[in-house]
Amino acid sequence: MPETVKRTHTYDAMAKVLGGDLRLPLVQKVVTQAHAGLEPTGGYRAQHTTGYRLEGVLSYSAGHSQVAGNASTKPGGGWSTITTTVIEDLNVLEVLTADRVVGQIITEHPAVGYVPQVTFLGTRIENLRIAGHPVNLEWDMHILDKKPEDDAPYTLDPVVLGHLSSQHEEIAKHTNLPPELAEHYNLHTVRRKSREGVEWSLIKRASGHYPGYSWGNVIRVPHFGTIVLAKVTLTHEDWHPEKGVPKKTYIELTMIDLKLGCAIDGDVPIGSGGTNGNTWP
Repeated sequence: MPETVKRTHTYDAMAKVLGGDLRLPLVQKVVTQAHAGLEPTGGYRAQHTTGYRLEGVLSYSAGHSQVAGNASTKPGGGWSTITTTVIEDLNVLEVLTADRVVGQIITEHPAVGYVPQVTFLGTRIENLRIAGHPVNLEWDMHILDKKPEDDAPYTLDPVVLGHLSSQHEEIAKHTNLPPELAEHYNLHTVRRKSREGVEWSLIKRASGHYPGYSWGNVIRVPHFGTIVLAKVTLTHEDWHPEKGVPKKTYIELTMIDLKLGCAIDGDVPIGSGGTNGNTWP
């Protein structure tokens, strides 16, 4: 690249407390709460909401989201982006409760190259309970700790793939796994060498004496629904025609992905954020 060409970075990040749809006992769009979107030029955006209640289905005392992007202050640094969602005093149908849910993605795009360093520092779920019973969470926050060398994609890195394969196979091996989950995780295990995208969780295992069944980060509670915890998706796009490296990397984190069933039916993702900055040339 000629030295006279100055690189520029376009920021792209979003965060929202919740959204979704209900189908039973009423058809209702769950209006997105506290949505914050980052301007392409970076800066800071934040949204806050308090005292939220969706009929008798879901409530929280406060929700916050923020996104920020700026040139890195580190020597030789590139561009930094952060996306954060916070939900306090979450209550879903008096079954699922948590004192505080925090989802956070921090990316560092390099001054040279394209693939960012990614961390989830600050992410946590405090005092998660199901029907009053504590849920013990075994976290696995370090899958992306070491960025692949030479701007290589995460989706083809042997260390990353080893972690992901281990997670998926741990879930898929259960004999009582529901058919839809068995198909999903077998599919991801088979396609784990796809360079485009991968899915995993920041939680390796959920356990406790609560009613229901657990498979890795997935919990199914009879007469309530399915709870998917700390789900991460990473997608590479816009591949460099000569270098064969991805110029865009999209990371999305959903802290609690609810698939409600039985008397109340609907999909309600809680605590979602994503980032997808792009550097040129």
